[in-house]
Amino acid sequence: MTNADHAVICLSGGLDSTSLLVRLLAEGRCVHGISFDYGQKHKIELQRLEANLDYLANHDLAIDWHLVDLSTIGPLLDSALTTDTWDVPTGFYEAENMKQTVVPNRNAIFAAIAFASALSIAQKHDSHVDICLGVHSGDHAIYPDCRPEFYESVFHAFQIGNWDSERIHLYLPYLKLDKRKILKDAQSNIDKLGLDFETIYFNTITSYAPDVEGNSSGLTGSDVERILAFNQLGLQDPIPYAAPWKDVVKQALKFEAEHMAKKNG
Repeated sequence: MTNADHAVICLSGGLDSTSLLVRLLAEGRCVHGISFDYGQKHKIELQRLEANLDYLANHDLAIDWHLVDLSTIGPLLDSALTTDTWDVPTGFYEAENMKQTVVPNRNAIFAAIAFASALSIAQKHDSHVDICLGVHSGDHAIYPDCRPEFYESVFHAFQIGNWDSERIHLYLPYLKLDKRKILKDAQSNIDKLGLDFETIYFNTITSYAPDVEGNSSGLTGSDVERILAFNQLGLQDPIPYAAPWKDVVKQALKFEAEHMAKKNG
């Protein structure tokens, strides 16, 4: 980490990137956010993100934010997250069927755009820029484009392909953390900024299969990971679920127990 004044962050509207955003703001960075409409079915994540950005702006924490429209490539990306006729799988987040939620080369596409933006900012401000991503240890089992060796390789390629690339650095502070530890990190940063924890996370969504009213299903792998993290901290997730909180926790714990029993033979 360089602790560069300028930071480019890929923002999804989910728990991880939102937690990283408040961390960067607590560090006093000048934050440049990039989000992507890539034809994902759970596009509500972008609406929740805009609500959080409005909340931050109302607390004098506005960021430079751009939404990149990649929706036309959605039909080219075969995934349960982009294909209307393909149901999002349910179960534990490390289960084999969760590979259906991998979007081919998604993070490489996002990283290429983030690197180009960061390099442009570095040249404009004659500064170093950190590219900041909320990837974490829970992603590694299912998403190969969240693994450290992927980012090391792809950023090495970007450095070779650009002048002045020594100005750009990769910042992955959650790489060895799980969601519980990410939430703990966010709690301290939100307190430091004088913000409200429940409001911040109410304005997020992690579910890959929310209903038409925006309620998280509580059944997809991304739901389960989030539910377990809040439960481990003794907290109730402030977002609405399709079932009562005690029921979604019970189901998440069941998915976890079933997966561990299968894993341990």
